[in-house]
Amino acid sequence: MNLHEFQGKSILSKYGVAVQRGVVVDKVEEAVEAAKKLTDETGTEWYVVKAQIHAGGRGKGKVEETGSNGVVLAKGIDEVEGKVKGILGGHLVTAQTNGKGKKVNKVLIAEDVYYPGESETSEFYMSVLLNRESGRNIIMYSTEGGMDIETVAEQTPHLIFKEEIDPRVGIQGFQARKIAFNLGLSGNAFKQMTKFVVSLYNAYEGCDAAMFEINPVLKTSDDKIIAVDSKVTLDGNSLFRHPDYAAMRDLTEEDPTEVEADNAGLNFVKLDGNVGCMVNGAGLAMATMDIIKLSGGNPANFLDVGGTADAERVEKAFNIILKDPNVKAILINIFGGIVRCDRVAQGVVDAYKNMGSIPVPIIVRLQGTNAVEAKKLIDESGLNVHSAVMLQEAADKVKELLA
Repeated sequence: MNLHEFQGKSILSKYGVAVQRGVVVDKVEEAVEAAKKLTDETGTEWYVVKAQIHAGGRGKGKVEETGSNGVVLAKGIDEVEGKVKGILGGHLVTAQTNGKGKKVNKVLIAEDVYYPGESETSEFYMSVLLNRESGRNIIMYSTEGGMDIETVAEQTPHLIFKEEIDPRVGIQGFQARKIAFNLGLSGNAFKQMTKFVVSLYNAYEGCDAAMFEINPVLKTSDDKIIAVDSKVTLDGNSLFRHPDYAAMRDLTEEDPTEVEADNAGLNFVKLDGNVGCMVNGAGLAMATMDIIKLSGGNPANFLDVGGTADAERVEKAFNIILKDPNVKAILINIFGGIVRCDRVAQGVVDAYKNMGSIPVPIIVRLQGTNAVEAKKLIDESGLNVHSAVMLQEAADKVKELLA
């Protein structure tokens, strides 16, 4: 589950991580009051207005309706309302959104932390995530903060450092000091960074996150270390332990069909192809998508109906798949182990009849318990449903029907 920047910062603050403070608004009329409140709390006189969407590259992105960037600076309270108007309610297009962009429903009015001082400011990159090869968490960091980390990795990989954490003992003091040293820090900034690193790692572990990414981590001109941004992804499987974090879920940022499928208890991911898939079991779903691709088609979705496939569940799956206008055929591939194939076949027939008509051909491949009876049910249904025995046969039938 992805979080907005302001939500990620609220978690970081609870674990003692210093963050750029701000106030969230969802109405233009609230902007000036929010800025005044922020000034009272922080003393700032300049404000950074940030679009809150689940996508990176907001500073370089453009709001389609106004041409404003997704992150802008207001040099005084009299500029705040205009800057907010240029972002709030518009559609922000970034390198990580589609061409239509994402609607901005909230903006964060944050304090200016790039104030003048005795020394220069520095920007770093830092993230905490799981290294799946070793089964250990790693802290990845770089002196090249504020940039796309992919660009840094491609052009200057020697500037990216990794620190692997032993799960038996957690992060150690010498590791935090090593990170601060590799970032070229000294004095009070060095001490602040070691504290920052430990607190960040504790936040990652404490909230069962899949990833924490801070870009940039800022060394201010008075040697404070602050998280200026935060990109946080939580492990959805752990949310039962964190109902307060689960409540942060923003459904407006998610694909509506994926939300509908989730509410129906279906595992669904929308893709860009033309063949809808309805399968039981994640492994079988992956194999089904592979065979569709090899046969010249493109999977339009990943949809796992799970261990039950009665008429109601199949009908819900049909409705979700058919919301995609690009779908030209549907391939149902079920292995009858827990559920009998003839029950699945009857569910398909009943769902088809309940829906009145389905505008695309359906190919059904059922194997396992009562597969022969299931094929007979499909073949004798009189509907626009084609049965298959082998997976390759089903894929060839898809190819034939799409031709």
